[in-house]
Amino acid sequence: MTRRALLVTHSGRPDTVEYAGNLAERLEARGFVLRVLDTEAKRLALSSAEVADEESAAVDVEIVIALGGDGTFLRAAELARPQGTPLLGVKLGRVAFLAEAEVDTMDQTVSGVADRSYQVEERLTVDVSVHLEGEVLATGWALNEASVEKLFRERMLEVLVSIDGRPVSRWGCDGVVCATPTGSTAYAFSAGGPIVWPEVAALLLVPISAHALFNRPMVVAPSSLLTIDVAGEGGPAVLCCDGRRTFHLPPGSTVQVRRGMLPVRVVRLHPKSFTDRLVEKFALPVDGWRGLGGDGGRSRNSPKIE
Repeated sequence: MTRRALLVTHSGRPDTVEYAGNLAERLEARGFVLRVLDTEAKRLALSSAEVADEESAAVDVEIVIALGGDGTFLRAAELARPQGTPLLGVKLGRVAFLAEAEVDTMDQTVSGVADRSYQVEERLTVDVSVHLEGEVLATGWALNEASVEKLFRERMLEVLVSIDGRPVSRWGCDGVVCATPTGSTAYAFSAGGPIVWPEVAALLLVPISAHALFNRPMVVAPSSLLTIDVAGEGGPAVLCCDGRRTFHLPPGSTVQVRRGMLPVRVVRLHPKSFTDRLVEKFALPVDGWRGLGGDGGRSRNSPKIE
């Protein structure tokens, strides 16, 4: 049976083209047929690679490899999710929180893929729908977050937020972020939301610059329905999913966010706790702190509490 890998990358960068060539060479040496998108094939110039459009790119593919930053990973997730194909992120960017591997460990990465010596995590997603006067105007989904935001800087957005059909608060704000645990380290974090470990099944709701006494982020059950009603008297709004897919919201429209029907399956090559990933990706200052070690954080010289 032919083993195929789909490569998704940012072909506009010269260094990306070089790394893509190195990755292709190593995968083909391990018996893989490499597939690339038709929009990237010309710049990548991989003569032996299959070329496919976005609709069929992940069909009959063993693994999808996103070579780049988090934006590339999210773009690759759009292709991998419908097919349930495992998705591996290889960092070629700055933070790249979603990436699992580094470009300077390409040999180990390809060996792990070829030997199938990896684990697959299912990451919770959200499904989104926009309603107006009983009509569904748009649907979408997100791995990180779906955000309702004001369209113009000078106009505040007026929203009513409800959870499970019960109103919680009305805000004059810049917007509202509805995030997954995976997205808790992205836009929701920048807006002041908590970091939620990806193993936790939950939905996050984080207001952006809300003018209200109660403007705290909330973590709710994964079965909850989050509803954002956009008031007609406020400024115009836009719905954005993962910073990639947008829809302009008419005044009076309602946005509903719920747990997604399909997860994104993320490849983990290295068994590492999320705590360690968090410290590494955010460069948190723990080096040299007293008491860190193999005893659960307690110094060997600390007195034992009886």
